[in-house]
Amino acid sequence: MQNPVEGMPMQSDGYERLEDTRETAMTNNAVRFVQIPPPRDHVLWSLFNLFYMNACCLGFGALYFSIKSRDRKVVGDMEGAREYGSTARCLNIVALCLSLLFFAIVIICLLWTYS
Repeated sequence: MQNPVEGMPMQSDGYERLEDTRETAMTNNAVRFVQIPPPRDHVLWSLFNLFYMNACCLGFGALYFSIKSRDRKVVGDMEGAREYGSTARCLNIVALCLSLLFFAIVIICLLWTYS
């Protein structure tokens, strides 16, 4: 006695062949362009650190490297812009951490003296 195919969903009379990605990579000669986002220059963050949280003049150094990064990006040197932007980001992080640490120490000292 034969069961109809509709009654047995696990059985099928044909199958779909999966593609091997290695074969398509070798036979496909199309050039793929991967769009890399432009490097960030962190100018606004550097300006904020320069005017509000200028710990040890790190905000000025971060602004300098941010402007250098923006100049390199305009010229088209993306690797140089990425390096300068990375340096600006590190200086901004250090300036922010030092400033937050300073403010935390000031608040703790004020709470200690008034309690």
